[in-house]
Amino acid sequence: MSAGGTPPPDGDATHGRVTVPLTPDASPSWLRPLVDNVEQIPDAFRRRLPGDLLAMVSRSRSNGREAAVLVLFSGPRSAPPGGGVPDDADLLVTVRASTLRHHAGQAAFPGGAADPGDAGPVATALREAHEETGIDVTRLRPLATMERTFIAPSRFHVVPVLAYSPDPGPVSVVNEAETAIVARVPLRAFINPDNRLMVYRGNLGRRWAGPAFLLNEMLVWGFTGQVISAMLDVAGWAQPWDTHDVRELDDAMVLVGDEGGPLG
Repeated sequence: MSAGGTPPPDGDATHGRVTVPLTPDASPSWLRPLVDNVEQIPDAFRRRLPGDLLAMVSRSRSNGREAAVLVLFSGPRSAPPGGGVPDDADLLVTVRASTLRHHAGQAAFPGGAADPGDAGPVATALREAHEETGIDVTRLRPLATMERTFIAPSRFHVVPVLAYSPDPGPVSVVNEAETAIVARVPLRAFINPDNRLMVYRGNLGRRWAGPAFLLNEMLVWGFTGQVISAMLDVAGWAQPWDTHDVRELDDAMVLVGDEGGPLG
């Protein structure tokens, strides 16, 4: 289910001096399709990417730094009648400050580089999420880890940590020099096919296009957009969407706040 020395789903990870178990059984019923099939995410991730881009983000490098991000779902424990995702389920997303050296102004999961004192990627993800959003990590239940992926532009080996909380409490920007926005985005905003498109950077060309989500406050693209797209596919939440809507990144960014929306 995970690589790069990540603890197994039923193992323990240490956050500071507190041991936090990975407990997939703590997931609500509506999240089980994703948790039970998390090992399928790498294949779903790769299906949405062109070969050249896939090689860039997935090739293992020995000189990269270790990092982890928190993929936090919140919402009620019970699924709505008939199944599916609760209307008030959400996903925690941040937008990085425009002055940062790497990925400036980009939407991302909270997370960052591992510290020497971190006992693995779960500890890193929890610590970084607290530092960026002020979230009370004792309210969270880490469920599983995803495949370790190399991100070429920042040279990080990143492990996404899937977690759940029925009520994570308040979140906000802690350090404006690092984070511009912290938002619990309704999951249905990502599912809504009207909010989906493909995005590429102008200097790379259309053949490098990857999945993205156009919301009121942000354009979610790059690694974060790819992970969310893969999760929707694996969990069975994805609805048919126009994969031929391909836009250059700057053109898509102009539309932020104009088209789509968290509740759209």
